[in-house]
Amino acid sequence: MLKKPISLRKLFPNMITSGNILCGIMSLILVFHDHLMPAVWLILMAAFFDLMDGKVARSLGGDSAFGMEFDSLADVVSFGVVPGLIFYVSYLYPSSGILGALGTAFFVLCGALRLARFNVVHTSGSFQGLPIPAAGLFLTSFVISGVILPSLGAAIIATGTGALMISNISYSSLKQLSRDNINVFRLLFLLSCFISLSILLKEKSPLAYMLIYVCSGPVGIDWGKWLSLKGDEVTDHR
Repeated sequence: MLKKPISLRKLFPNMITSGNILCGIMSLILVFHDHLMPAVWLILMAAFFDLMDGKVARSLGGDSAFGMEFDSLADVVSFGVVPGLIFYVSYLYPSSGILGALGTAFFVLCGALRLARFNVVHTSGSFQGLPIPAAGLFLTSFVISGVILPSLGAAIIATGTGALMISNISYSSLKQLSRDNINVFRLLFLLSCFISLSILLKEKSPLAYMLIYVCSGPVGIDWGKWLSLKGDEVTDHR
């Protein structure tokens, strides 16, 4: 049976998603060769691809069920398996034994469950549970910031982050904000805080940014609504 060729508007977002999973795989190889910092930077690049594929899909009208599934498969590698392994190698191996291995495995498992739930149950507005890209970046931010953690503390952080991903706590989404519906004064205020933290905390600022977002869910701060002119909820349909 002849089938219609896939249109470019559907193919191009998936090519960007391929960049996401490619960065994850290359990062995994770098971890194997004990090059942790380059591996972390590739995770940041994967986050850029993850942000752009949804934007491109929406702008081209190329949303598809295939794209959503492919995006989830890429995310479980780039923001689940690889950050979990980076965190394990940096803080848990070899002193934590089976406890560290179980904490890392729990984090990855929760990330996969989080993505499966997102694909089946689409909630409008905020995310249900901590998004896996934020969770992966949170773990890798400890490595970027050069923070020293005891093995028990690192295992608790990995386990707690995993639990946040499968929780019902609402987390804000910023993907639908645009210059037409954003509060410029609040955005400038947020940027000034961002710059101030970068100057004051220097290399530890990435951890501070991610910690603020991770804690914003339990305390009930929705950055998307706060930055929106009308306080409208935003949704990522991809």
